[in-house]
Amino acid sequence: MKDTSISIIVATHKKYRMPDDDMYLPLLVGACINKQKFENDSNCPYLMDDTGKNISELNPSFCELTGLYWAWQNLDSDYIGLVHYRRYFSRKCISQNEGNGKWDLILRRKDIAPLLNSVSVFVPTKRKYYIETLYSHYAHTHYKEHLDDTRDIIKQIYPEYLEDYDYVLKQRSGYMFNMMILKNELMNEYSTWLFDILFKLKDKYDHEDLHLDSFQSRFYGRVSEILFNVWLKHKVRMSEIDSSEIMELNFIYMEKINYTKKVISFLKAKFFHKKYEGSF
Repeated sequence: MKDTSISIIVATHKKYRMPDDDMYLPLLVGACINKQKFENDSNCPYLMDDTGKNISELNPSFCELTGLYWAWQNLDSDYIGLVHYRRYFSRKCISQNEGNGKWDLILRRKDIAPLLNSVSVFVPTKRKYYIETLYSHYAHTHYKEHLDDTRDIIKQIYPEYLEDYDYVLKQRSGYMFNMMILKNELMNEYSTWLFDILFKLKDKYDHEDLHLDSFQSRFYGRVSEILFNVWLKHKVRMSEIDSSEIMELNFIYMEKINYTKKVISFLKAKFFHKKYEGSF
């Protein structure tokens, strides 16, 4: 019997240190734009998301989702996953700002191999907002119209998910960051559903001048973080995925987070209607 195969793409837009485990596939997202950074590197080790069937040109607004789309369309492993060059699933819980030995704490094939076939969905531990719902946090820091318009689209083309959408948006925690590892068939189901919604959302906004800066224009990636929770909630509610098949994994940041700036920016957004202007 053959071993269960697993491929986890590491979405990156630049050169960066990568894990030395072969289940990770470094992928340059937005390659049709970003590969010029490698023009003097004839031996670039990264895969490019402008090969095969792809939406690489949408990277400025779809972020790591161009990598997810590429993985969905071009990989055939039994399990397919997505992580980020600065954020990985980890082998154990550690301080997110710990400075030493982080690379040794990244999840390895040998760690996850015994869990394959019994677990269908691997997700990061839930991010908790405490004083905000997913809807109110998004509305304060970004633009609520993105979520309202997404709801309208779901109501039109996936009405069976509307109950789950409304439920998730009222929650104060969720699986964020577009990090996941799914069985191949579930990745196919999720990606088909997700991109159907996002492409319709894009069709709507293609005819409007949204007056968004480069940071806020990346809202498709942020909306998808919430949509993943909606899809998973629906699958569990309909008994298509059993909760025992879902496993939360700790995650680790490879760089320090400016928590002071993050808290100040959040307070400005919540109380003074100042939208986020960048990452932290």
